[in-house]
Amino acid sequence: MYRYDEFDHAFVSERVEQFRDQVTRRLAGELSEDAFKPLRLMNGVYLQLHAYMLRVAIPYGTLSSRQMRMLAHIARKYDRGYGHFTTRQNIQYNWPKLSETPDILSELASVEMHAIQTSGNCIRNVTADHFAGAAADEVADPRPYAEILRQWSSVHPEFSFLPRKFKIAVTGAERDRAAIQVHDIGLHLKKNEAGELGFAVYVGGGQGRTPMIAKKIRDFLPEADLLSYTTAIVRVYNLHGRRDNKYKARIKILVHETGVEELTREIEAEFAELRNTELKLPEADIQAIASYFALPEMPDRAEGWSQLAQWKKADEDFARWVQQNVQPHKHPDYGMVTISLKPIGGIPGDASDAQMEAVADIAAEYAFDEIRVSHEQNLILPHVALADLEPVYRALVAAGLATANAGLITDIIACPGLDYCALANARSIPVAQEISSRFGDPIRQAEIGELKIKISGCINACGHHHVGHIGLLGVEKKGAELYQITLGGSGDENTSIGEIIGRGFEPEKVTDAIETIVDTYLGLRLDPSETFLSAYRRVGPQPFKDALYGSAAEAA
Repeated sequence: MYRYDEFDHAFVSERVEQFRDQVTRRLAGELSEDAFKPLRLMNGVYLQLHAYMLRVAIPYGTLSSRQMRMLAHIARKYDRGYGHFTTRQNIQYNWPKLSETPDILSELASVEMHAIQTSGNCIRNVTADHFAGAAADEVADPRPYAEILRQWSSVHPEFSFLPRKFKIAVTGAERDRAAIQVHDIGLHLKKNEAGELGFAVYVGGGQGRTPMIAKKIRDFLPEADLLSYTTAIVRVYNLHGRRDNKYKARIKILVHETGVEELTREIEAEFAELRNTELKLPEADIQAIASYFALPEMPDRAEGWSQLAQWKKADEDFARWVQQNVQPHKHPDYGMVTISLKPIGGIPGDASDAQMEAVADIAAEYAFDEIRVSHEQNLILPHVALADLEPVYRALVAAGLATANAGLITDIIACPGLDYCALANARSIPVAQEISSRFGDPIRQAEIGELKIKISGCINACGHHHVGHIGLLGVEKKGAELYQITLGGSGDENTSIGEIIGRGFEPEKVTDAIETIVDTYLGLRLDPSETFLSAYRRVGPQPFKDALYGSAAEAA
């Protein structure tokens, strides 16, 4: 993983002291809230419903056990003993005191972490496939390129005050686990016929009030041109993006209103001016960054295969966990372990200080000291020997982190909703907890199979409901909470935006509606191998509307 150099250390430390002075002046009344707001947002501090919230950057979702222990320490010392891992591969603390936020940032700096550009109208945390560098189906590790983009975009003098926030995601496999087509820029790392590395480039994706799927504007961009082409895209957006209407300020609206052909023409013209400038990436620089992300030395552990078979035979719960939460590694004697932060009936994405420390201990002993955060609000141990899966599992059981539900109906993405967020119209957490409890039986979950439920408490779509197989959007109607259901969304390589199925449901009726949808799916699928999404795409919305509302007319 990337290590700070002298410039990084000095820059982050200076930024902490600048913010300390700004907080001191705010608390003394020398700065009004209006004057302080842009300063705190630059440092990841939001004002929520009940308290300030601090969002800490975890670049491309990669961190060490030392860093995870610091996150646990901050949760225990400065918050209420937990943190919330987000769909941007970051962590949020919901209860810090404003007076203590500079101290938190100082402690983060001691382990090479910060909160810069986790908010505001700038280029946010660049996200990547949470299995990057380990996945068996990967063409190349996308994280070196995410790091290059992070360094380029940090406090970029031209792009620190964009029309709106700007999000970039990178993936390095044909299976898209980074949801690149619902980002402002999505980059798919691939090889051309000559075996050279480059990127398919997507522009103009996003969720929120106006969900859109990104358009591919380049099928293959040579890796050396990454920064010059990205600069061209953001420069065109910065020039033409709406600043008079925040609801129309994202690049997706610019693509829609200008047209992808015309916008591509402008981007290519700008790129032609930049292509052979200092933005062109030297191969030596690419390799230097890539060296930080080299695989650890993983000795062959062939004994793991026979041991694993014995353990699975002896323990049904362990076998279920391996089946659901362990994926193939590029080294055949290893696996990639998903640590579910979705306990049955629990709060999606939350982890206590004790749980974070347990994960740090496990990673240090069994996973080459590396941890990932997924955009699905789980944690990943990317390199675990099959021979070590049983002790890893036992340690996770002891920490309350061994829920075997990765990718199943209880592995729910949910934003904090009205319990915390000042923008929310409805609660997300209690709805997620009730659905999880209703469908918590492992046998029933296995029967249902892959099914992704995603919940947002408002139209800003922080819970990614638009790309949920089943999406729930909380809205306010006549002073009461109501939940709109969408079906058929997906954030993978076959991205789709979910279709609104009909009128909304009151909070107490949502889980029953989900059960009706699931029962309808089970009754119409061709066989147990047909997933919910495949079945929905085959039959369309009508059977589900009929089951929910009795008739198409009532659904309207």
